[in-house]
Amino acid sequence: MTRRKLLAAFLAAAATPAFAEDKKPAESAIAKKIGIAAQPNQVRGDEITPQARVAIERGLAFLASRQAKNGSWSEGSSGAGITGLGGLALMSGGSLPGRGKYGDNVQKAVEYVCNATQESGLIAADNSHGPMYGHGFATLFLGEVYGMNPDDDVKEKLQKAVRLIQKTQNKEGGWRYQPVPYDADISVTICEIMALRAARDAGIKVEKEVIDKAVGYVKRCQCADGGFSYVAGQGSGSGFARSGAGVAALYYGGVFEGNDLKRGLDYLKQFTPGKGASDSEGHYFYGHYYSVQAMFLAGGDYWATWYPAIRDQLISRQNRSTGGWSGDVTDEYATALALIILQMPHRYLPVFHGKGPGA
Repeated sequence: MTRRKLLAAFLAAAATPAFAEDKKPAESAIAKKIGIAAQPNQVRGDEITPQARVAIERGLAFLASRQAKNGSWSEGSSGAGITGLGGLALMSGGSLPGRGKYGDNVQKAVEYVCNATQESGLIAADNSHGPMYGHGFATLFLGEVYGMNPDDDVKEKLQKAVRLIQKTQNKEGGWRYQPVPYDADISVTICEIMALRAARDAGIKVEKEVIDKAVGYVKRCQCADGGFSYVAGQGSGSGFARSGAGVAALYYGGVFEGNDLKRGLDYLKQFTPGKGASDSEGHYFYGHYYSVQAMFLAGGDYWATWYPAIRDQLISRQNRSTGGWSGDVTDEYATALALIILQMPHRYLPVFHGKGPGA
């Protein structure tokens, strides 16, 4: 059996039950009625073309070459978050801490993120502006690492990080830049929901009430056109990146059917890569990172239309000389997100591994 098949078998065996409210019927009549695939999270097996494989290999090599000696891909308050994303990108290719082509890189990233975990549970190199973004991505990384490679030190840091997320949820059910329960926005909230999902799937205790409140907040961000606003109850209006985040947040919160999802997915359709709409919105990589997950979790025609479009667009945008991508925040950040998007069909990360109707 190849290493890839062994890893796939390990992931299937390691998968734990989803959130308490998750339901996984063989086929949902409600989902079928409103047009959401009754068999989500499915891939055909031919999505990653030979051209995509070349782009992925070059991207992974570029990302590994840019890792600092201390294991990070960026310093400062966002360093742990970008490092977490870099680690997830390498894991999406089949590497685990100490195992696989980039196993040493993943291990160094784990050590950096663990060392950046403060006694409070906050994962950040310092306390400058917006550490909860980085905290969410770093916690997601630790959750995926622990789910596939149990380690006591990782477990301890992950538990602290989860407790911090739960303690800092505001009364509306969301999170924002700072680790205090004050205000909230959908962009930070999806980071924390996804982190909690990964931790829960890895066997870490997550309070159901926290998820219920978070889902309620996300739903209050949805606009009449089906998209999502940045802050619940405020007139910021719908936008591409935050709507991708909103739909993904519902899925990761355990919502797998209903008109909220259908309206959100249909709103996102106008931003299908190649139509030009997503290019003018900003936050290109961030928006597609969440939108491709939303389309994968929706399955059916949503996935079949979206993935080939973003795959081909990312291949065309790759830097031919370096193998990386540019455009948002740093090259390392953009490259990590591009690689996670391109490697979605692998389904190597447990958080992407069949959580919904028909799974």
